[in-house]
Amino acid sequence: MKIAVCLIGILILLCIIILVIDSGRFVVRRYSLTSDKIHKPVTFVFVSDLHGKSYGRDNQKLFDAIDAVRPDFVLCGGDIPTAHPGASLSVATAFMQKLCANYKVYYANGNHEYRMRIYPDKYEGMHETYEKATKHPNHIRLINESVSVNPDIVVHGLELERKYYRRIHKVTPEPSHIRSLFKGEIAGADCFHILLAHNPDYFASYAACGCDLVLSGHLHGGVARLPLLGGIISPSLQLFPKYDGGMFVRGDTTMIVSRGLGMHTIPLRFLNPGELLAVTLMPKQ
Repeated sequence: MKIAVCLIGILILLCIIILVIDSGRFVVRRYSLTSDKIHKPVTFVFVSDLHGKSYGRDNQKLFDAIDAVRPDFVLCGGDIPTAHPGASLSVATAFMQKLCANYKVYYANGNHEYRMRIYPDKYEGMHETYEKATKHPNHIRLINESVSVNPDIVVHGLELERKYYRRIHKVTPEPSHIRSLFKGEIAGADCFHILLAHNPDYFASYAACGCDLVLSGHLHGGVARLPLLGGIISPSLQLFPKYDGGMFVRGDTTMIVSRGLGMHTIPLRFLNPGELLAVTLMPKQ
């Protein structure tokens, strides 16, 4: 009996140690894709769900990791700040200011930026403050807009309405609705089309739109992960989320889901460190 109690105590202590370590670290995860639409290799970094977290003083550890990748540009998948009335924006603001001083940054809103934007009174002008503080020639905000990054690549930034982020009674956006937000197609044989779509739950709809690559986050890797089972719960309290992190393929569309860099609602990570993505697009041989 005493041995069993000791073993349980050791197991609990080990879990606490892992939780503390994983809640304060991140890893760089690399992906490589080939396409006949890409004529020259391109590498970019994908940053998502920072939620105002700092890795080292002034996020220096995170910047060192980004610099080590030597990206051609940076894509942001949203939720860099956390939407909470009265919450500080200082870390998120400083991060974006420094990031844009060094790289071209293409930024799509997550549900937190969206909430701050559409409810300015509730969030006490946080959106306006964040927008003004992060304004920079290298900061390209994409709210249901598209931009050519280079002759080969077009990036589309999707912002879905609140009903697509509900914890219960959530509905699925039709591909026609997504196209209507952009007032046209978000695919084509002329270029490689990247869709920044914060919520990965709607991969089927994104793929039906015909884009080549979807980049998502939002689910924080399932917060805590277990071997074989994967992520346990999403920030929206969905159990065992299907798209909890990694690469998924549907038809001709690939989706890469970041496990994110920060935390909110459930402020911990277990067997699930933060994640910075480095993606290389290469021509087909």
